[in-house]
Amino acid sequence: MEAKVAKAHARYVRISPRKVQVVIDLIRGKNVGEALSILKLTPRAAAPIVEKVLKSAIANAENNHNMDVSKLYIAEIYANQGPTLKRYQPHAQGRAFEIKKRTSHITVVLKERA
Repeated sequence: MEAKVAKAHARYVRISPRKVQVVIDLIRGKNVGEALSILKLTPRAAAPIVEKVLKSAIANAENNHNMDVSKLYIAEIYANQGPTLKRYQPHAQGRAFEIKKRTSHITVVLKERA
């Protein structure tokens, strides 16, 4: 029998994947209750975004797959790079420097512990 999995994605999030990676490394492999507690107390810009995706995955597990929320843990969580928005900052003597506004695709995969 295949183990049930619940997924949630947040695509085109306007935060660098490198900054998201710091937050998701804190909660990888943890139970969902513990992970939500950690995210609430994490003073990073990515924390509320990751928390929202995690809550969505929990809701998907509960409503779509009839999984027990108390047994859920984060099996996989990763942030891939999305498209980069390129902007230009004018500088002295007619120069212009490129600013790269990076985006992320965040994915959370939940499974039940045996």
